Amino acid sequence: MSDPIAAFLAMLAAERGAASNTIAAYGRDLRSARAEIGDLLTADSVALARLAEAWSDLAPSSLARKASALRQFYGFLADEGLRSDDPSAALPRPRTRRPLPRLLGHGEIAALFARAEEDARAGEGEGARMLALIELLYGSGLRATELVSLPMAAVPRDAPFLMITGKGGQQRMVPISARAGAALARWLALRPGGGRWVFPSPRGGHLTRVRLFQLLRDLALRAGLDPEKVSPHVLRHAFATHLLEGGADLRVLQTLLGHADIATTQIYTHVDAARLVALVNSRHPLGSEAGRAAQNAAPEVDQAASQP
Repeated sequence: MSDPIAAFLAMLAAERGAASNTIAAYGRDLRSARAEIGDLLTADSVALARLAEAWSDLAPSSLARKASALRQFYGFLADEGLRSDDPSAALPRPRTRRPLPRLLGHGEIAALFARAEEDARAGEGEGARMLALIELLYGSGLRATELVSLPMAAVPRDAPFLMITGKGGQQRMVPISARAGAALARWLALRPGGGRWVFPSPRGGHLTRVRLFQLLRDLALRAGLDPEKVSPHVLRHAFATHLLEGGADLRVLQTLLGHADIATTQIYTHVDAARLVALVNSRHPLGSEAGRAAQNAAPEVDQAASQP
């Protein structure tokens, strides 16, 4: 095999359906390791152990990602019969703590939308586009990549949902609210004709993630918000958190967000801990006054029933 890294990345794309961003990140990580210790195909555990020192300045999350890429790479080599051993046990295993997402309160969301709606009422295409973008970020919880690369074919004419192709090529239906549908229709009426993308770029192709990030921060600044607090991902987090506050089921939220593993969605149980505590106190039999009274009365009932 002339280039095992290229073969591994091709396998990720063909067999696992990995996203292009994931494949690019793994490629960078593997080439970085090769630059430090030489040929990865023949590297032994001593060589891999040296990476801990070479990567000592990295954040734990970055170190964990690099080590994960190498472990998967050596698993691939073993599966292909290119290695009879697996030296990846020598790689560092940093403890990572998943940070809680930054959040926007209901008042901040309202201010952001008020500004966007005012811009859209001016009748200009850019204002209508911005309103449609944030309606889909906050109203449907789309990822930034899913949003900017949304094809026209994903928007049914008479159905209140979008067909989204997410990470790993997985498809899901995402409902859109009446107001999001109205904002999207307003933008499509002003959108430059032709082309494949819902949000085309004047330079060809579709709007980029970087440009979306810039547009959103500019909107936040004009809405009187701290632009450092606002990003496409923060609006996706707000969508999830505010749905939970409204009583949404965690499994339903997992489906809407396109998470392959419920463990990824469970981070929101920490964000919404206050609601969960209130839920237990109000719904559990021992959490209410009626429940406690019933529990206290139960021994007396049992005692009376046992008397002849």
